[in-house]
Amino acid sequence: MNTMTINPYVAFVGIDWADTKHDVCIQAADSMKREFAVVPHKIEEIDDWAQSLHKRFPGQIAIALELSKGPIVYALQKYDYFVIFPIHPLTLAKYREAFQPSRAKDDPTDAELALDLIMRHPARFKPLQPQGIEIRTLTALVEQRRRLVNDRVRLTNRLRSTLKQYYPQALEWFGRIDSKLFCNFIERWPTLAQVKRARTTTLTAFFKAGKTRNPALLETRIASIRSSRHLTLDEAVIGPNKLQALMLIDMLRVILSGIKTYDKEIAELAPKHDDYDLFSSLPGAGPSLAPRLLVAFGEQRDRFKNAAEMQKYSGVAPVTERSGTKHWVHWRWRCPAFVRQTFVEWAAQTINKSYWAGEYYRQQREKGSAHQSALRALAFKWIRILYRCWQTRTRYDEATYLKALERRGSPLMAKAA
Repeated sequence: MNTMTINPYVAFVGIDWADTKHDVCIQAADSMKREFAVVPHKIEEIDDWAQSLHKRFPGQIAIALELSKGPIVYALQKYDYFVIFPIHPLTLAKYREAFQPSRAKDDPTDAELALDLIMRHPARFKPLQPQGIEIRTLTALVEQRRRLVNDRVRLTNRLRSTLKQYYPQALEWFGRIDSKLFCNFIERWPTLAQVKRARTTTLTAFFKAGKTRNPALLETRIASIRSSRHLTLDEAVIGPNKLQALMLIDMLRVILSGIKTYDKEIAELAPKHDDYDLFSSLPGAGPSLAPRLLVAFGEQRDRFKNAAEMQKYSGVAPVTERSGTKHWVHWRWRCPAFVRQTFVEWAAQTINKSYWAGEYYRQQREKGSAHQSALRALAFKWIRILYRCWQTRTRYDEATYLKALERRGSPLMAKAA
């Protein structure tokens, strides 16, 4: 059996985690015997098990499991004698299928397969090496903020659908419905009948208080309110939908307030990191995307050997498959979706803020690429540039890069010439 010979471990543990308990499989480095156990998901039980394991096997213990973060990982990271090796769930599933074509699954068996993987193929897995507290905190903040943004989108979609049932004019009067002004408007006048009864002076004062200063826009809105006709007068439609709209408004207020709170926390923490200036100075980065780019690269510069590894890890690099005479290319399915989303969203922001980025995007579109495909291709090129800046701790300079493109005779500079 091929076991680890560099920095040897005194024991190996495979864990199949769950919400209420964890199945474990243990094997000493100098033994062929494997033993199984179940550890309840309780802090005291996990602590007792970890300490008893260390008493039996003084030294470094390798632990293989399907997580890189989560409660059980955080609990085990407290002990410096545990070295955690995350295994991708699909890797374990394929390994299980090799021996169980029927796809039968059992928790103790999965724990043993995880142990078997780390002992037989140690070079295939990297130990979990947590980054500093600041970068890990920032990572959690930007990911949680993004989930709130997704919640905002879901709520506004539901709110838009609800208003279309009985009060579609409200959607026409506002450019955005994910705003405090819109929430205040629907809360005060949740039906067309109510807003039509409002005085002109009241409406004017409301919109001005909401920082709507354009006289023409004010006049247009009020005129539209006065001339609007009811979609329906059926109270069986208006009543329930009005209630739902008000409930959605209440939830939307909480989400909008939460996003502002996260923005404040991120704005205070991100600039404290030494590398923040590398990303905040990028074209189109801004206060939302700069921290996300920072955590995407992280602070461990030996984490990626080259830009290609970063492109693959982020899911921006396409995957090529060949079989016989067949050949096809598709996007990468197994990757951290949030990281890929970060690079693609930022690439979209650079189209109008970087000359070469805009030209490259337009070239891709002219070749027949769809919008998202062109953005991923642009993100692919940007990662190569950012990786170099990150490794050398050098801020990106558009003029310097354009001169380099010109020296190479890049077609991106053809129009500029």
